[in-house]
Amino acid sequence: MSQLTRSDRRLLDAMQKDTTLSQIDLAELSGKSRTSVWRRIREIEEAGLIEGKVALLNPKGLGFQIHVMLSVSMVKHSDRTREKFEAHVEGLPEVMECYSVSGDRDYVLLIISRDMDSYNDFLNTMILDHPSVHSASSSFALRRVKYTTALPIWPGNTKE
Repeated sequence: MSQLTRSDRRLLDAMQKDTTLSQIDLAELSGKSRTSVWRRIREIEEAGLIEGKVALLNPKGLGFQIHVMLSVSMVKHSDRTREKFEAHVEGLPEVMECYSVSGDRDYVLLIISRDMDSYNDFLNTMILDHPSVHSASSSFALRRVKYTTALPIWPGNTKE
């Protein structure tokens, strides 16, 4: 896709902050006509820049009290071991994000759980019992200081 214009950036910035905005609202914010906005959104979607549109739910309101950064070390570093572990993690709804990382550990998982008992059960049965896992270390979030899903799309070059 060609480089994003300033208008495109305004459009994407508005969309990633509030997907309920109408095309009329988006047109006003981006400085384009409603038809141009509709067309440009389709082009951006086709280029793969918009991966999906979702509702962000309140974890505490739904009873999820525990947020954990779980560092995992693998038994061995083969392609098969990694593939099996990654496929396993894909099927675990408690795993919000999973990263293959450099350093002392092999993966960092962001986990959400209702309470400590639920997390302990998850850790022991779904992570530590997996044949690919050697060990794991948990860090618990005390409070959320910042949370956003909005990407910083403004830095860099823009064209008109």
